[in-house]
Parts: sequence; structure tokens; C-alpha cells
Amino acid sequence: MRFRFLLAGLLFAGFLGGVPSAFAAEASPAFSLLISIPDQKLAVVQGGVRLAEYPVSTSRYGVGDRFGSYATPLGWMEVAQKIGDGRPLGAVFHDRRPTGEVLRPNAPGRDPIVTRILWLRGLEYTNRNAYERGIYIHGTPVERLIGRPVSYGCIRMRSRDVAELFGRVGLGTRVQITTRRLPQAVAAVAEAGQG
Repeated sequence: MRFRFLLAGLLFAGFLGGVPSAFAAEASPAFSLLISIPDQKLAVVQGGVRLAEYPVSTSRYGVGDRFGSYATPLGWMEVAQKIGDGRPLGAVFHDRRPTGEVLRPNAPGRDPIVTRILWLRGLEYTNRNAYERGIYIHGTPVERLIGRPVSYGCIRMRSRDVAELFGRVGLGTRVQITTRRLPQAVAAVAEAGQG
């Protein structure tokens, strides 16, 4: 199992014999993103194998899809828009537009959206408001808190991690946010043939 995960990691990095990774293909329907609320992690999954894993932060207000709740919605979604291509790490966004400001990780007194935005659209009744609520996977300058539920509904990532993910994820990529632990979520998605 450890070798399989290492091999998947090498393929993900694109270093195995110079062959580009399947994950690197834009809009690949063969992989999914799984976000585990209890683990505070995002996994890139293909064929039941975790190709990559990143620490994240979900909402401090729990799970849900009500307007004004600041909760993280559950269920299947898709990447509907990608914003920030080519911007430097730490580039600040306001209303999804770059402000020109760039912040270092853990800059004091600041908590804007930075680096990249993957805007999610809900695919189920239970997350139908996600797009209108502005639920994103995005960078945060408050990297010291990654791994704990501290957001206002979005999925926060370290700038270098979200930039890497952004460069490989296409529009339409499926994203599942779940209350399952990552191993169970990966197994369920593999069994259903969704990732």
C-alpha cells in the first residue's frame, strides 16, 4: 500500500520516466477532489488511489447550505469557475478581482482571499446555494491555522497548495465535501466509480 501511494505520488509529480501525470490533464473526468470535514484534508483521487493530499480548513460554523450561515455545504459539487491564473502567490482578491496587493503567509492582521479561487457549484439539493453563496476553494494568508475549521464557509488552503491544485484541476472537476474520514470517503467514491 505504501509503495502504491508513493508510485501514485511520483506519477502525480510527473517524474516517472518523463511521462506526464494523468492528473495534469485539464478537465480530466477520471479524478475527483474529496474534502473530509473531520480530517480537514483534501485528497485528489483517481481509481480509488489518492494521488495527492493537502491540509485544508473548513467552516468554524459547521456544515450546511443556508444563506447567511457561514457553514460549509456537504455533497457533490463541481468546479464552475477558476480565477487567478498567473497571479503571484499571496495576491489579494476582493469580489474575485485582484487588488494588486500581495501578502506573505501569516501576514499579521489580514484574512482576505488570496492566490487562486476555485468557485464551486452545488450538484445536489443539499448544496444548491453553494455558487450563489460564493463557496470557493481558495488560498489564505492565515496558513498557521490550516488544518483547523476556521473559515466562513469556504475551503481554505495554503497558497502554494492551492496554486498547484489550480494548475491541474479543470472546469467541471467533481468535488465532494463529506463528514466521512478520508479512507472511507475514498473507498466509497471508488466503489461508486466516481473517482
